[in-house]
Amino acid sequence: MTLSVGVLMDPISDIKVAKDTTLAMLLEATRRGHDLHYFEQGDLALREGAPWARSASLQVRDDPRNWFTLGEPRWHDLRELDVVLMRKDPPVDAQFVYDTMVLEAAQRGGVLVVNDPRSLRDCNEKLFALAFPQCIAPTLVARDPAELRRFAAEHGEVVLKPLDGMGGRGIFRVRDGDSNLNSMLETLLGGDDHGAHRQLAIAQKYLPEISAGDKRILVVDGEPVPYALARIPQGSDFRGNLAAGGRGEGVPLSERDRWIVAQVAPELRRRGLLFTGLDVIGDYLTEINVTSPTCVRELDAQFGLNIAGQLFDVIERHASGNRPA
Repeated sequence: MTLSVGVLMDPISDIKVAKDTTLAMLLEATRRGHDLHYFEQGDLALREGAPWARSASLQVRDDPRNWFTLGEPRWHDLRELDVVLMRKDPPVDAQFVYDTMVLEAAQRGGVLVVNDPRSLRDCNEKLFALAFPQCIAPTLVARDPAELRRFAAEHGEVVLKPLDGMGGRGIFRVRDGDSNLNSMLETLLGGDDHGAHRQLAIAQKYLPEISAGDKRILVVDGEPVPYALARIPQGSDFRGNLAAGGRGEGVPLSERDRWIVAQVAPELRRRGLLFTGLDVIGDYLTEINVTSPTCVRELDAQFGLNIAGQLFDVIERHASGNRPA
């Protein structure tokens, strides 16, 4: 079965070929004989409520010097596609949300969108983990700096994060009584001197197990890949994120890892989240990545896997029954 597969992503010219998960998906689609169509955020439109995109035919190769070729772009109804891979990186800002609304219109027309557009809106990558309190470390989400200071005092050492960040940006590790705590909170919360327009921020108890790595567990239609990528902090930086300089080391899933996946998987399936990345430090779930999870290329290389193949088995199965009669 040949599928028409669209991909909405950041500029393909800027990717890192050896590490890019979206490219791994596109290479697998090519191996299976599917037709690829490429578009970016600025290429979406609604015409009288119908979803349209200005897309170009796409060919991809696993070649770090010449990894893609694009055809001439043209406008067409998105409902002509069978599948859309929504792989736009955060932030999940207003424009990202509007994109999901266009893709939801395509979904209503029978297109399989991976991941489900409504779930991309509803499942904030920091907050979604809080739906599974049995899996998480002590966590507070608040706009009130006094409440966040109280949380830091209660737990002694905490990590502070914005709700819309990625790649380790804007994350602070702070101890109770640190003279920089107020400045960190001002940076994260924003707002004016009267507290208006502050943003929510998240505080989590610091987990010293981060020294062994922040594990990324990839989950395909509720089934975990049997190995995780432990992103291990380097030097004096406490962040394990690869984008922040962490080193990736593949490790087999522990019993606790599998238990966490089992807690989360039914909800992932219910929400149409076919490809997700769970972040686990020690025994605790810290984030559920739903927008554009990565680490496929690293795990494939270390363990001889084909994670994109596992995903496309699922996509082909879902797409075959997704079109209205």
